Amino acid sequence: MTRTTLDLTGLKCPLPALKTRKALKPLKAGDQLEVHCTDPLSVIDIPNLIRETGDKVEITERNEARIVFLVEKSNAR
Repeated sequence: MTRTTLDLTGLKCPLPALKTRKALKPLKAGDQLEVHCTDPLSVIDIPNLIRETGDKVEITERNEARIVFLVEKSNAR
């Protein structure tokens, strides 16, 4: 299992979701992707994306400055 960090701070919708989708593709089941965002809409967009891909997501940090998601790649795709 590996953990990759993706810094998407400063990017606006839809870029955080699009870049997260692209970063998930090469990961293997069990790998984790830590995504750092500043766009408030990412709290909606990224969980919706992860529901589509069948992976697991949790918000590990959320404050005025940033949102951090931890996504775990599943066997689904």
